[in-house]
Amino acid sequence: MNMLKTTMLLAALTALFMALGYTLGGSGGAVISLLVAAGMNLFTYWNADKIVLKMHNAREVDAQSEPNFYGLVANLARRANMPMPRVYIVDNPNPNAFATGRNPENAAVAATTGLLSMLSRDEVEGVMAHELAHVKNRDTLIMTMVATIAGALSMLANFGLFFRDSERNGLATLLAVLIAPFAAMIVQLAISRTREYGADRTGAEMSGKPLALAAALAKISGAAQAIPNPVSERNPSAAQLYIVPTHISEMFSTHPATENRIAELEALAEQMGSGPRRSALDPLSRG
Repeated sequence: MNMLKTTMLLAALTALFMALGYTLGGSGGAVISLLVAAGMNLFTYWNADKIVLKMHNAREVDAQSEPNFYGLVANLARRANMPMPRVYIVDNPNPNAFATGRNPENAAVAATTGLLSMLSRDEVEGVMAHELAHVKNRDTLIMTMVATIAGALSMLANFGLFFRDSERNGLATLLAVLIAPFAAMIVQLAISRTREYGADRTGAEMSGKPLALAAALAKISGAAQAIPNPVSERNPSAAQLYIVPTHISEMFSTHPATENRIAELEALAEQMGSGPRRSALDPLSRG
């Protein structure tokens, strides 16, 4: 079912890309757009992790350079019976984390220095379990591919804004500049919001500490909105990669409301018997 959804969503984005190409260049533009979209999908499939990591200037770490953080990820991967992913740190005060890669055997997880300095060990463990859950659920490939194609749609629309013949059909210009990028964003939202809930649940079960993840979300969601993130500012479609949204309006958020995610995790904590129900906005143990 996950593969079917992935195929349908990529087909929808490719169709939007072709429609936008048609408005700018007729049937020839549509053919060129199809070839470009196919090439992008193929390239992104094999290079998803490299694209995202380079975009963030991430540096790889190991058991020698970052024993605590690396060991935490290794313990989670072992507990989940998953291949050990490559581990990265991003020098960025914005508190966030992401996962990338085309499959669990070729995956990478990363956290920003802002996140590592803000959270307790249990909370960091909850966040990284969420990212490993994206890998386990095979969300990372589609998230990266959608970010790439949605970004290309926006660039193509901007190209049309500057170079479209103003004497020609105004409706086509409106489609090229406004409707296609908005439609791509709607597809993007449909992907991310459902998958974030799934990763929260899988990650909480993996770590055994749903309240720690809830507390982490409560802490970093506000800070991620307030502290600039140069990567998402340059490429807004990258926002779907993060555990919490960066500074964009709620209407265009790629994630469910943090309060709703916290409520789901608190309910899961009750089911798991990992503690009494309480608001994750209240202080939790730092242990």
